[in-house]
Amino acid sequence: MAILPQPILNLINAFERLPGIGPKSASRLAFFLLRGQDDLANTLAQALLELKSATSYCAICYNITLSSQDVCDICASTQRDKSVICVVEEPLDVLAVERTGGFNGQYHVLHGVISPIEGIGPEDLKIKALIDRVEKGGISEIIIATNPSMEGDVTAQYLQKQLLKFGIRITRLARGLPVGGDMEYADQNTLLRALAGRQEL
Repeated sequence: MAILPQPILNLINAFERLPGIGPKSASRLAFFLLRGQDDLANTLAQALLELKSATSYCAICYNITLSSQDVCDICASTQRDKSVICVVEEPLDVLAVERTGGFNGQYHVLHGVISPIEGIGPEDLKIKALIDRVEKGGISEIIIATNPSMEGDVTAQYLQKQLLKFGIRITRLARGLPVGGDMEYADQNTLLRALAGRQEL
């Protein structure tokens, strides 16, 4: 016999499936919504429904856009440099780069990285679509902005091999010590990358 009514258990179980949410956090969220005002639960329910029905992927860069738009606002903009493409793993990475205000090119979202352990190969990502974009011409530089992980590095190397034949500039985001960080707290790999990526003063 269940201690809690099934609707509450269903919500707790649904929350537990989210990344970073354990049983206690899921229970707290469920009871917060139960005790809260009706409009909060209704707003959340409506937002969840629209999350899938009202969004889609851009036909060019595969970033998230409205389902009523074939192309996202960034790809449609005439103010952006269409000759430079920043390749990222996920749509959230686009937001991170845009927040810097220092990039005015376009993007290409891979939707993951190559990971043989998880059974993810190049054909499972949006790599062919990137190659097709470059083949059409007009691209002068590809910035590979995958995460500094083993999978991110493997993906970057694969992309480099695929793009070399086009004779365009291929760059990778610099890695090293964070601004304001102390060297004594940096791990060995970070220090090695900082040394390898040193610049002239």
